[in-house]
Amino acid sequence: MNFGTKTFRPRPPVKGAFPLDHFGECKSFKETYMRCLKDNRFDNSRCRVESKKYLECRMDRQLMAKEPFEKLGFKDLLEEPAEENKAKS
Repeated sequence: MNFGTKTFRPRPPVKGAFPLDHFGECKSFKETYMRCLKDNRFDNSRCRVESKKYLECRMDRQLMAKEPFEKLGFKDLLEEPAEENKAKS
């Protein structure tokens, strides 16, 4: 007689599944990112370029949903459009 117990109902993540990289398609990007973190005392702000490349690999291989890099916090790392580059020259 457990009248006060609540049943636990697991819920899926908001963004859906995050498939594992079973075939190691992005393994080199992950290892580079992890090495960068280790070399920088796990200060992820110093490894943003590596992080972006890893996420880009995962999106290109459909291991995660495509998201704009601006939405993922990489707006400052995006290349400027060619027209803006010409205007600055």
